[in-house]
Amino acid sequence: MFLNTLLAPIHRSSPDLAVLVLPGGTDFSYRQFSPTQGSALRMYPFTASIQARFGTRVRVRQAQYRVYGWNGGQASPMPHARAALDALAADHPGVPIAVIGHSMGGRIAAQLGADERVTDVLALAPWWQFADWRQIREGVRVRAIHGDADTVTRAPRTEKGIAELVARGFDADYLAVTGGGHAMLDNLGVWQGGALRFVGEALDRASQRDRASRRGRAWR
Repeated sequence: MFLNTLLAPIHRSSPDLAVLVLPGGTDFSYRQFSPTQGSALRMYPFTASIQARFGTRVRVRQAQYRVYGWNGGQASPMPHARAALDALAADHPGVPIAVIGHSMGGRIAAQLGADERVTDVLALAPWWQFADWRQIREGVRVRAIHGDADTVTRAPRTEKGIAELVARGFDADYLAVTGGGHAMLDNLGVWQGGALRFVGEALDRASQRDRASRRGRAWR
């Protein structure tokens, strides 16, 4: 009941921002993805805290995949993540979408960053394998948070990716978590606070775009 309540859409005519939360997985596995597995449970506090903080201004949805693993060239989670993005966009036409992904979800977030509907990407301890950050289109704001004690994914690679995006002119920033591990069970204020700040900034950007759009229509 709790999971259904958490993931259920909140009815309002039009939010200012939609947020898609992308849990992690693993390299190779065809085990069925479960909404009660560790990687999914890890993201529910992010999903719930964002919705609680920003209320009806945002619509937050947490994605589910068919299987637990990425599985090489199959990129198994991507069709399900894209379907979740499509569903969110269909429910809220024209509303900007921010994506937040942890670990494998961070890789998925970078891939979804090529979509014109996505305006903001937050990667939490991302599993960026083959310069996945290069998939993100120009104009997307990118934030990454990574613990320097992470032994599962590589913080230096994440920092390198952000530095490359900055050099290309992106609005991108990297935050290192001192002593931070992969599971994000430490420094909760940094991980959770970073996600809330990211969404708040995305809302500010959405408001600025909306005002600019209204001014443009007024001059026509």
